[in-house]
Amino acid sequence: MTALTSAEYFQLVLGRCRDRPAVRTGVVHPVKANVVEAVADAAREHLIEPVLIGPAARIRAAAQEAGVDIAAWKLVDTEHSHAAAAKAVALAAAGELGALMKGSLHSDELLGAVVRADSGLRTERRISHAFVMHIESYPKPFIITDAAVNIAPDLAAKADIVQNAINLWHVALNGAEELPKVAVLAAVETVNPHMMATLDAAALSKMAERGQITGAIVDGPLAFDNAISAAAAQEKGIVSPVAGHADILLVPGIEAGNMLAKQLTFLSGADAAGIVLGARVPIILTSRADNLRARLLSCALALLLADARRAGRIK
Repeated sequence: MTALTSAEYFQLVLGRCRDRPAVRTGVVHPVKANVVEAVADAAREHLIEPVLIGPAARIRAAAQEAGVDIAAWKLVDTEHSHAAAAKAVALAAAGELGALMKGSLHSDELLGAVVRADSGLRTERRISHAFVMHIESYPKPFIITDAAVNIAPDLAAKADIVQNAINLWHVALNGAEELPKVAVLAAVETVNPHMMATLDAAALSKMAERGQITGAIVDGPLAFDNAISAAAAQEKGIVSPVAGHADILLVPGIEAGNMLAKQLTFLSGADAAGIVLGARVPIILTSRADNLRARLLSCALALLLADARRAGRIK
């Protein structure tokens, strides 16, 4: 299989959004010019319908600095970032917003408001982050999870993390009726009782076989090379439907995932679109280091997820 170029992949994902309405998105505390510029870029592509939530004077000043006319966008005035996060969550819980987008506040501040027991956005599943990666040296886009939210997930949390990623794959990446291949990563490809990641991987594989995780083929433990290189897997004698063909990489912890995603982005030129899953609305987490393509891809994922939820294809 020949890999798509970055430009081809970008156009493919945005093309899937063309016949869908922009998702009404609460942009939380957008008080810096670069955030307003990012919002304008996404609105221009008809991916989001922005609702700006935060201190009105600071938002208008940021828009003026960015040279962006925000007159057509709804602006909800709040006193500070904590209030902006709380208001955005309340609007989303009331069904007035289909997605949330982090502005100029820390991720923990926004996610803390989302995961409160009384937020109205909690589901039965743990929230988690997924990077949808595209790199021209691999023949297809793939997901790395969780590299930003769950620090040291236990087995139950990993089951939720992988199920969230499977649902995302079916909504955003599935070009045909097939099952994604999930590689549960560890440092080695054999079960070692002294390495918890390998025990969790074996358990997750069996959970998928027994229907506790659905919609995917799950195998592990697999080292990274065996997950993405069929030649490496063959050299080690690994017989697996996942080895060498992974669509989803489940990492053992946040350090491994974060370093892997950033290495692929900054040294290998991968595009990385980030999204938070498991809440009642998708949450767009962008970084100041993201390029325009990555920011728009993140918004496109939110649109596709919101559309799938509205149509009842995911819960």
